[in-house]
Amino acid sequence: MTSVDSPVEAAAPEEPAAITFSDLGLEGPVLKALDDVGYETPSAIQAATIPTLLAGRDVVGLAQTGTGKTAAFALPILARLDVSQKTPQALVLAPTRELALQVCEAFERYAAHLRGVHILPVYGGQGYGVQLSALRRGVHIIVGTPGRIMDHLDKGTLDLSELKYLVLDEADEMLKMGFAEDVETILADTPDDKQVALFSATMPATIRRMSQQYLHDPEEITVKTKTQTSANITQRYLVVSYAQKVDALTRILEVENFEGMIVFVRTKNETETLAEKLRARGYEAAAINGDIAQAQRERTVNQLKSGKLDILVATDVAARGLDVERISHVVNFDIPTDSEPYVHRIGRTGRAGRTGDAISFVTPRERGLLARIEKATKQPITQMQLPSVDEVNETRLARFDDRITAALGQAERIDGFRDIIAHYVRNHDVPEADVAAALAVVAQGDSPLLLEPEPERPVRERFDRDRDRPDRGDRGDRGGERPDRRPRPNTRMAQYRIAVGKRQRVQPRQIVGALANEGGLQRDDFGAIQIKSDFSLVELPADLPNEVFDRLAGTRISGQLIELRPDSGRPRRRSWDDDRGPRRPREYGDRPAREGEAGEAAGGDDRPARKPRHSKR
Repeated sequence: MTSVDSPVEAAAPEEPAAITFSDLGLEGPVLKALDDVGYETPSAIQAATIPTLLAGRDVVGLAQTGTGKTAAFALPILARLDVSQKTPQALVLAPTRELALQVCEAFERYAAHLRGVHILPVYGGQGYGVQLSALRRGVHIIVGTPGRIMDHLDKGTLDLSELKYLVLDEADEMLKMGFAEDVETILADTPDDKQVALFSATMPATIRRMSQQYLHDPEEITVKTKTQTSANITQRYLVVSYAQKVDALTRILEVENFEGMIVFVRTKNETETLAEKLRARGYEAAAINGDIAQAQRERTVNQLKSGKLDILVATDVAARGLDVERISHVVNFDIPTDSEPYVHRIGRTGRAGRTGDAISFVTPRERGLLARIEKATKQPITQMQLPSVDEVNETRLARFDDRITAALGQAERIDGFRDIIAHYVRNHDVPEADVAAALAVVAQGDSPLLLEPEPERPVRERFDRDRDRPDRGDRGDRGGERPDRRPRPNTRMAQYRIAVGKRQRVQPRQIVGALANEGGLQRDDFGAIQIKSDFSLVELPADLPNEVFDRLAGTRISGQLIELRPDSGRPRRRSWDDDRGPRRPREYGDRPAREGEAGEAAGGDDRPARKPRHSKR
């Protein structure tokens, strides 16, 4: 390998010149797919990177999340793909399952007009059967997390001998999460003549050493990002748990005086789900995401402009280039992972000199994201409180008053109904006030006008630093009870049994990571964890919703279905034919996550410890 002491630095402009994707060397079906998703002008990282990768040169790209780097490496790969080759040609490594899925979805959009292209996401938490079947049929592009990719390499189920392109996306995050050994093993076990693209937000010494050892004379491309937000936008945040987000959004919609709104979520599936929930609550809402055809996207945006639609639920990609003056509010239902997408999102409001409001939902574990955004934008974000029942009721009464006032303005219709009311009062001897109240009931229907005062689950007014910080005690733990995990105040806990234990070499952090990821639970939803020989006992909230319980029951840890159920104090007898069996063969195991691999553990990408593999180098 060629070592580079002073890589060539291409200073990409913040605002690329008025060039098109065809000017960069792309053509045919790839350009048609870009037209479908509405991309017209390449971003800075795309303008600098695409020609270099098309020329066959390795790249080290220094760029933040949200700069368009996925298209920067995906488009050149698709442009040179050989569909006749059935073994994997391209491998993209990502630090988390969420990012892997997002990258995979982007590849699918860009390959929409390429026939016969097969793309496979490979990550922990998904059953091996789906992945093995796809690999047997033939896959051109694999997007995966390092842990699960190593699993397949260890088992011999993944052949990378003919790999042509390898991408390390968010390399610095992968190293922070403890995947340095896995990443280097994968790099060493792939062909020497492959093309490598490494993308990272920072350039620590480890990344620099890796680029010098495993990349051939790479061109270093640095993109400066804009992180300033408009002074016309009021920025606020609300501390809210994942499970409370929809109800919190509903209350905000009731009390905020908004004209048009964009609600940003992380995934395309969530756009449809949230839009449907808002429509069920009586709001005119629609979803746009990367899967929606351009014609439908234009119709939806026009409805938002004309006032036929009030709320748009969107992903970052789908909202690219959206300019609607009517948007008064932006809500980050899922806070972005970096400052640049945050700036792009809230920039959808406060345009043309108008004022705007940006509200971000922040779960306790996302405190660090909020702090990084504040630091990067150099603007404080003010904490807000969840609107109370009294505030919601006050708003509802005001709107009901407005409806009555508007009706009183229709003199001719009022005169006609006066005679009808008078007739009813004479014949039934009922006071006019009671008749008016009865008519209000008829007009309101089954939905109550006012919310009932009830004890509300407290939303924390500040971050609890002790609970939000990872436990230092996790490092030396090898099982047993965890008395330091404290449930939320006023939460009734119950003990549940899961079908993994010491025999599977499971650790508390794997249990917390997998259950939190699949069930949307927070750290404070966990009480004591006891790891036994064949099972474990976990304290969770006693009032788990049915849909959450069902998702958790189908969760796998270390490849084993956990079969979550309330603990009765007696273990269930298991037969030899059970999917776990008395002892599982070595090849079905997963190593426990190393310290710092919390993000991957949350995706279920955990494997039993393996001996270090010797690098070819």
